[in-house]
Amino acid sequence: MKKFLFYSLFLMFLTIFCQTTLAQQKHKNFSVSVYVRAYEVEKMKDAKWLESTWKTISDQLDVDKIYLETHRDLLIVPDATLDKAKKFFQKQGIEVAGGITYTIDESNDFETFCYSDPEHRKMVQQIAEHTAKHFDEFLLDDFFFTSCKSDIEIEAKGGMTWTEYRLKLMNEAGRNLVVNPAKKINPKVKVIIKYPNWYDHFQGLGFNLEDGPQIFDGVWTGTETRDPGGNQHLQNYLSYNVMTYYENLSGGRNGGGWVDAGGINMSMDRYAEQLHLTAIAKARDVMLFAYNQLLDVKLAPNFRAPWQGNGTSWNYDDMTAPFKKGKETITPTTMARIADITLHKADALVGKLGNPIGIKSYKPYHTLGEDFLQNYLGMIGLPMDMHPTFAQDQEILLLTQQAAADPGIAAKIRKQLQAGKDVIITTGLLKAIPEKIAEICELRCTDLKAIVNDFGRYGKSSRDILIPQVLYQTNDSWEIVSAGRPLNGGVSGYPILHKALYSKGYLYVLTIPDDFGNLYDYPEAALNEIRKTMSQDLDFYLEGPSKVSLFMYDNKTLIVENFNDEAVQVNLVANENVSSTELSNLEEGENPKVVITESKTRKGKQITTKRFPLTIKPHSYLAFQYK
Repeated sequence: MKKFLFYSLFLMFLTIFCQTTLAQQKHKNFSVSVYVRAYEVEKMKDAKWLESTWKTISDQLDVDKIYLETHRDLLIVPDATLDKAKKFFQKQGIEVAGGITYTIDESNDFETFCYSDPEHRKMVQQIAEHTAKHFDEFLLDDFFFTSCKSDIEIEAKGGMTWTEYRLKLMNEAGRNLVVNPAKKINPKVKVIIKYPNWYDHFQGLGFNLEDGPQIFDGVWTGTETRDPGGNQHLQNYLSYNVMTYYENLSGGRNGGGWVDAGGINMSMDRYAEQLHLTAIAKARDVMLFAYNQLLDVKLAPNFRAPWQGNGTSWNYDDMTAPFKKGKETITPTTMARIADITLHKADALVGKLGNPIGIKSYKPYHTLGEDFLQNYLGMIGLPMDMHPTFAQDQEILLLTQQAAADPGIAAKIRKQLQAGKDVIITTGLLKAIPEKIAEICELRCTDLKAIVNDFGRYGKSSRDILIPQVLYQTNDSWEIVSAGRPLNGGVSGYPILHKALYSKGYLYVLTIPDDFGNLYDYPEAALNEIRKTMSQDLDFYLEGPSKVSLFMYDNKTLIVENFNDEAVQVNLVANENVSSTELSNLEEGENPKVVITESKTRKGKQITTKRFPLTIKPHSYLAFQYK
């Protein structure tokens, strides 16, 4: 009887606990966090300021977790203020963690610490210890790198390159100045490193994507792409691609993505897109930087783009309309409301998506060459899946110039081809390792250039494009897509997509224009041929213009997203292995009708082509499931 009573009480307690937990859970498929800079944490000593600012944000945004920064620009938040702020948020039912930005003066070109300077080393360690006293988890913001070239660092570097020196230095600093001292103060503490979005250049400043995920307890991802025309030139697709890349290299320990207000000046949609892409990359958390932006970036008429009001994916009018929260009517005032609506919409979709998949691209650690190219390819409808290792389980692999850093790359390519599988290389890789590629096919890519605008039967581009010339032995390999100026009725043409048979597989060469952005100017039909060739491992590929991305998942779901300022017509084309003739809309909306056409007989088999025509509104997406 006592046992029965005990178990009954235990089950009752468990039920109440689960119900309470579920009631407090604001998002089902990821958590939403807010990062607070040390400047704002320091202000939280004023209870009135803390309460009023939190009300402004929390009225408009559902928050699950908050990160309180202890240091930035030599401002160290005192113990008493940290304790006060921490207790305040815990009382609100918000999970609390810490943060550190290791800058001396962010306004001075992000002036960093000099990690060989004894005085700086002492400060770095003290900041980590100070933070570990207050939190069982803290995160290092973007700046745990070094750009310092003081006399102390120059002498310490010796004969090493700056990259070699800084990779070694920051590994040591991470272990001995941050992680180990923090864990000595608080054995339970987890120290997370947040890596920014400029991943191709990390090694030059000491960010180590090979060793860092093992030194720290986890990683986070900067997914802010802001205005692609800004000084970093980050393409929209990077907000998704960098999430999956860090997930792959960290062994599944990527905690979440991080978005700031950059780009909101272009329209509300540019901010919403970054949050949405972070979420559909299956982030475990979406971090909003920062508390001050959620307070100070006010809703403004210029955030409403011309395409708004036509049923696009995000509705600015909804985001500015008064709404009920409990018994109170809230009138939105800041960007916090944009984030809230965007993330709740994403939360409903993300629960239906599997794990991201795509065309695997091999990027060895610490490599340069054709920097950030995969994000441009993502913007022409090629789903990217970047890995730090050479995959051996794919029908086709993408290798950019960065693969040249692998001394065994030629043997790996030959093995793939002899297994009856294909490899697609860029002109950058061909130019980097011509002798190794010549073992497979005698192709050349020198300094010779061509200006093209006519792609023959594939159409014309709206502008001239400067490309490298791919040269080959006639009848030894073959052009698939060519271009000239003009090509039809012209005097010469050059390969855009080229193929060479080796053993049982094909080596393809994709010509990359000198300005990667000119990929967006390739005619639709040329892009369609490239997509079809590169999508052998996927169930679908796109037909249509550029700046439309395809996101694929392993549970037979997909998303097509339009980044253009006007509506587009595209086709989702099923590969041969897909038997389904139905696409089911994962959100509200119609299911597209399939158009079935019979293609030529191949190897005695009649091949059926299934196309699903779609109309996608500006800066909008459609999501589907298939069988």
